Amino acid sequence: MAKAYLVGSGIAALSAAAFLIRDGGFAGSDIHLFEEQQEIGGSLDAGGTPQTGYTMRGGRMFEARFRCTYDLLADIPSLDDPSKSATQDILDSHDESPWDDAARLVTEGGRIVDGHAMGFSERHRLELVTCLATPERLLDGKRITDCFTESFFTTDFWYMWCTTFAFEPWHSAVEFRRYLKRFVHLFPEFETMSGIYRTRYNQYDSIVRPLTAWLRGHGVTIHTGCRVADLALKPGDGTTVQRILFAGGHDEIQVASEDLVFVTNGSMTADSAYGSHTEAPPAPHTGRSPGSWLLWHRLARGREDFGRPAVFDGSPKDSTWESFTVTAKDPAFLEWMETFTGRATGRGGLLTLTASNWLLTVVVNRQPVYQQQPEGVSVWWGYGLFPDRPGNFVQKPMSECTGEEILQEVLQHLHLEAEAADRVLATSTVIPCLMPYITSQFLVRGHGDRPQVVPKGSTNLAFIGQFAEVPDDVVFTVEYSVRTAWTAVAQLLKLDKQPPAVYKGHHDPHILAEALHTMHRE
Repeated sequence: MAKAYLVGSGIAALSAAAFLIRDGGFAGSDIHLFEEQQEIGGSLDAGGTPQTGYTMRGGRMFEARFRCTYDLLADIPSLDDPSKSATQDILDSHDESPWDDAARLVTEGGRIVDGHAMGFSERHRLELVTCLATPERLLDGKRITDCFTESFFTTDFWYMWCTTFAFEPWHSAVEFRRYLKRFVHLFPEFETMSGIYRTRYNQYDSIVRPLTAWLRGHGVTIHTGCRVADLALKPGDGTTVQRILFAGGHDEIQVASEDLVFVTNGSMTADSAYGSHTEAPPAPHTGRSPGSWLLWHRLARGREDFGRPAVFDGSPKDSTWESFTVTAKDPAFLEWMETFTGRATGRGGLLTLTASNWLLTVVVNRQPVYQQQPEGVSVWWGYGLFPDRPGNFVQKPMSECTGEEILQEVLQHLHLEAEAADRVLATSTVIPCLMPYITSQFLVRGHGDRPQVVPKGSTNLAFIGQFAEVPDDVVFTVEYSVRTAWTAVAQLLKLDKQPPAVYKGHHDPHILAEALHTMHRE
């Protein structure tokens, strides 16, 4: 009986295991995941306690046309109600509490900006259309700044776009163009964020926990604290894994000819550094530490078809930003936000402080954010795209700030009254997290820098996750990781059932007309 070995336990590996069972006919007992950390879930992790403070490095956006993700989770019972699928729970959550953002951008003095007008000049509109019309290969090696004038990066559109998806001006023009095409249907209501979906709880509770329970119920084994150091390939033409080599004294595994190996290459949350309410995060170690980056470097040595990992992990200064999770035992901040935005808690969407040197964005999702979150405790989250810059009020870089200092910076930008600010500060615990590779998948790249999901000539090896290449779809989404997993299983097993096509709203003339109308708003 064929066995499957998966390196990593992020959403790509968990999804691949599920597809192997659902579509590939594998018994769960023949599937093994190897995770170097003690916790599973990869970048969709979430933890902490109401006493010490919750932690959540981030959250990916969802929308109505994440076809692969919803197809997968349609077979997975939700956390709260086994009779309801995880997909239905996401859709129900959106119906119950859709975003209707009325304070998407807030500028100096705590003034809400009317984001209905995107702030485009005719030149900006021409640059956007030109970027969309340029063939992808002609954008190889180009930054977004190569395609747009400097003033584009001060438009309301850019502030909303870059903080929704975490783009920096120096990021890849290829990825920016893909995002424009992939989400052009969201243009008309972009300032309200009504087309953005969220999971009911954080994505660890709403996706990872139900999916993991389903896999374990089918007999899948997840080995934690187990790092894959290298793969031994069969000599000669083609690509066939013969042995899996581990660090730390674990016995190697002999891979039979009928077995399959799936590798999550690279990690956007590798070397994350946590601080605390009273301490700043330590400087992250970025020297190609053991893990998925090092494994990818070893595999790619002398192999052009395995991609170029140095393109993505070679300049962490260009891919670093910092998030923070706030655990509050007083509803003061949530009450203030409801009054300020005119929206009930969970309905407001993202709020970006455009005058912030850190370009801070905060979001208050519907409570509870954690399934086990007790009554009387609330959780909200935020991040800064420029943590290396001094704050406007706290005169040092965000990366050198304690959680308390980050909260002070947020409250002063929002101009909370002294009494309310004091209540928030006295009853909140803030855990910051500095992530050196969080947008590494957006870094300037060219054709071939990411390996194909199944490299040409591979008989049993596939790459999955954010650093494998899927034409047309966009990285930094759960959908992308799930699509790579489904593609890997379908191609290696030569299945008739293939992943659904990427939604291409830019081929619909009605959607294009709506987008063009939005771009001309005054």
